[in-house]
Amino acid sequence: MLVRSARPHETDALAQIGLAAWQKGIAPLVSANVAAAIEQTNPFLPFVRELGSRILVAETDGEPAGLGACEHGDDVISDIWVDPAFEGRGAGSALMKALESQIAHRGYRQARIQVAAQNARALQLYQHLGYQVRWRKVAFDPILRIDLEKVGLSKALLHPQVSGSKRR
Repeated sequence: MLVRSARPHETDALAQIGLAAWQKGIAPLVSANVAAAIEQTNPFLPFVRELGSRILVAETDGEPAGLGACEHGDDVISDIWVDPAFEGRGAGSALMKALESQIAHRGYRQARIQVAAQNARALQLYQHLGYQVRWRKVAFDPILRIDLEKVGLSKALLHPQVSGSKRR
């Protein structure tokens, strides 16, 4: 599994991967109207355009299998989306490890991620990779227009020798 930066010509394909993963993992949690609106506008398209090469792509046999990002360049993994056709083949794990490495090189001592509590497959992956649950809460999600239970997880990182390390 190769992990690399996104390429400009992949924008549409990566947005479709994000949407397909969303449809499988999150769409069942929302109303049909909200799902249809998200599917029609595909919010992954502006996301991929905006972040560009800051998005990491897991590639298998020359084909994008998933994408991941730390949207704000901090210690939070904001996005992990794996094409359903590639689930269970290591794309999610490879993306997580690559993002953890970036976070450690930015000087953070931990990586953080949030997941919908009902997204059992993703939650199980994060825990398998050493993430521990730090909190659970129900809050209104303005994009999904529902009260959604989320789980916050974190993992201590092996820290490279970087001057000016941030303590968190």
